[in-house]
Amino acid sequence: MAGCAGVSRLIYVRHLRLFAGVCRHRCFRNSYLSRALSTGVKEKVSSNTSNLGRGLTSTLLAYFGFELYSNITQSPAACDSDKDDIIEQADYLYGSGETIKLYQLLIQYKDSENAELLWRLARASRDLAQLSSTSADNKKKLIYEALAYAKKSLDKEPNFAAHKWYAICISDVGDYEGTKAKIANAYVIKEHFQKAIELNPKDATSIHLMGLWCFTFAEMPWYQQKIASMLFATPPTSTYEEALAYFIKAEEVDPNFYSKNLLMLGKTYLKLKSQKMALLWLTKAKDHPAYTEEDKQVQKEAVELLKTLGVKI
Repeated sequence: MAGCAGVSRLIYVRHLRLFAGVCRHRCFRNSYLSRALSTGVKEKVSSNTSNLGRGLTSTLLAYFGFELYSNITQSPAACDSDKDDIIEQADYLYGSGETIKLYQLLIQYKDSENAELLWRLARASRDLAQLSSTSADNKKKLIYEALAYAKKSLDKEPNFAAHKWYAICISDVGDYEGTKAKIANAYVIKEHFQKAIELNPKDATSIHLMGLWCFTFAEMPWYQQKIASMLFATPPTSTYEEALAYFIKAEEVDPNFYSKNLLMLGKTYLKLKSQKMALLWLTKAKDHPAYTEEDKQVQKEAVELLKTLGVKI
């Protein structure tokens, strides 16, 4: 390789490929429209993921990864023809939960024309915004920047990930623009989630998000229904049955991929008065390994719901 590729890249990529198999899903947090969608979604980094070695990946990343990619990416313009390696590095950092380092890597390419880099930058900006250490002002700034990167990615190449992250970022911005704006964007968000599913029917996260959309509108309070009726000739509506179908489909595509999906199955069955099935899925959510802060919150909510059903924990 020439230019910025060099020996450092060769060393990095060898370590990257050697240990990539231990990468795992991560979550994004606080999704859309209502607190029912204040959620996270686990997303595949590769087709072959495993729970094994989450601590190992972080250690290896700290030892091999960040120092090397820092050297590799000091001159982004010179590396313009080597975006595949940057994407590989980004996916490694994402799978290892290195939110800040991932953002530091990708922000160097904010002016890129590469759609794959741009939607990953949107995701990284959003993830950084959700960290507890991020100030309120910086969080808002990052959320709006994430939307801009997602929009640019979608304009460049409307693939499933661009559609998905554009919809997610629109919903996040709605948190700053009020209930009316959230509802006004409802059909746009739905359209992009549906397009993401159409382009990649094996992406469990997009299916899960569509289920959340349905769940939110199924339980929309009366005052929001009134706002919706003023904005649309046909206001957005849904049912718990529709939400359930998406959550079940997401689980079929990728079993146990995400603790929130297990929780939402339990909550939806509760809405449908199916206590037996609710117990089953809430127990699964409670027992799901807690890799992230969101997983811990899911466990807590599942325990609280199980207690209301008379389960002693």
